[in-house]
Amino acid sequence: MRISDRLTLRVALVATVLAAALPAGGAYAFDGQPSGDARSALDAFRAYGRALRDGRTDEAVSALQYAASGGHAASAWRLGRMYMEGEGVARSDLKAFETFRQITITRREEGPNSPDARFISSAFVAMGNYLVEGIPNTYVRPDPGKAVELYFYAASTFGDADGQFRLGRMLLEGKGAPRDPRQAARWLQLAAQKSHHQAQAVLGHMLFTGRDVPRAAPRGLMFLTLAKEAATESEPWISEMYEEAMRQASDDERGVALRMVEAWIKTVRR
Repeated sequence: MRISDRLTLRVALVATVLAAALPAGGAYAFDGQPSGDARSALDAFRAYGRALRDGRTDEAVSALQYAASGGHAASAWRLGRMYMEGEGVARSDLKAFETFRQITITRREEGPNSPDARFISSAFVAMGNYLVEGIPNTYVRPDPGKAVELYFYAASTFGDADGQFRLGRMLLEGKGAPRDPRQAARWLQLAAQKSHHQAQAVLGHMLFTGRDVPRAAPRGLMFLTLAKEAATESEPWISEMYEEAMRQASDDERGVALRMVEAWIKTVRR
């Protein structure tokens, strides 16, 4: 049975896994009363934006928490990011994990056509990221297998580029699932076509070196060039891959890659 088939069978268990991860509990507003009014949640989200613009951070956070407790996916996702980064609140990976988990539980029935699809799929990916290594000194233990399931769900159901990249990396490394370079390249390709620069870097390196895939040096160098241009200062590994490939590439390979980059840019700008 192929890895994709095995994962498809296991995705049906994701909801059960998520529901069992924490004690059951409803969503509550700040006065301790259950909150589920979509309109009031949206109003609270708008109040968050106004308070944030005015520099009233505490009020903004309270409004965002209220909106999140009312089922507003964008608010819950934003709140999770704030806990993850310690922005306006005390940094807490556990609270971030639980916030993202709540999105995946309450909105898991929605598909790619949902207006909140990007927040829902991103929550699945964020949960997977935490499960790869676990969260020290909490009940969230390392579980790469469950991480692969969550990445697969985001990648296949929502076409989430980050989910596709992370699933590709896990399959390439044989982490959480048997190593499968062919499937890894497929998922990385899907993400790379959506201009996910990390996926472009990994796929480009594979194609340029011919590691685990047939060698296609100009195309690999094209992806590495695109990735290098989009990389941040915290991603020196991408520049290192690019520079190594440029040193090894022939003049012809560099020339073809340059033309491919130019064609890519023109296509993206259309």
